[in-house]
Amino acid sequence: MLGGSARRAGAAAVTSGRWLTETVEEFAPHVPVRDYRTLRDHHDGLSGNELARALIDTAARATGAVGAAGGLVSTIEFSTAPPLLLTSPVQVAAETLAVVAIELKLVAELHEIYGRTAVGTPAVRAAAYLGSWTRQRRIDPFGGGAGLTAVVSSAARRQLRRRIMRRAGSNLTTMMPFMAGAVAGASLNSRETKRLGEALVKDLGGKP
Repeated sequence: MLGGSARRAGAAAVTSGRWLTETVEEFAPHVPVRDYRTLRDHHDGLSGNELARALIDTAARATGAVGAAGGLVSTIEFSTAPPLLLTSPVQVAAETLAVVAIELKLVAELHEIYGRTAVGTPAVRAAAYLGSWTRQRRIDPFGGGAGLTAVVSSAARRQLRRRIMRRAGSNLTTMMPFMAGAVAGASLNSRETKRLGEALVKDLGGKP
């Protein structure tokens, strides 16, 4: 399905990051976000900074697992058809989309914890959280630069595309042969997710 979508979009759209960006914008409003009460219920009554730390750790483990899984796939490919690796571009795209979805959920739920939830339609809230993920800064629920007043602007979309392409570039580490790709992918993804979460907590007024 993902491969078919990429082929329909065309090589130029895929290599430029336009297809990945459009795909992220399409699924962003559908990322499930738990409210504060539900988050506390799911984490044995934790609140504030402790709850934020639990969410960051969980997200880091999840993105680490994505990187490890991608590395294992590459190991199989290198051992069976070293010259081909035909599925590599789709694999990197799939990993990138999975990581963005996990981190976007983390961004939204950290805002829930610190009482700075985005308002508006699902599309408007998604634009706000995408802006926060892109800049690694909190949103301003009262307006200003987070995409709350309209669809994502051209400038914001370019910034989002650059951020997505950097994340995709990071996922290229899973293409390393044998188990090196799995180890590198897991470590890099986990580290990047923790860095994002801690930066947001600090900007939201919490203690990383």
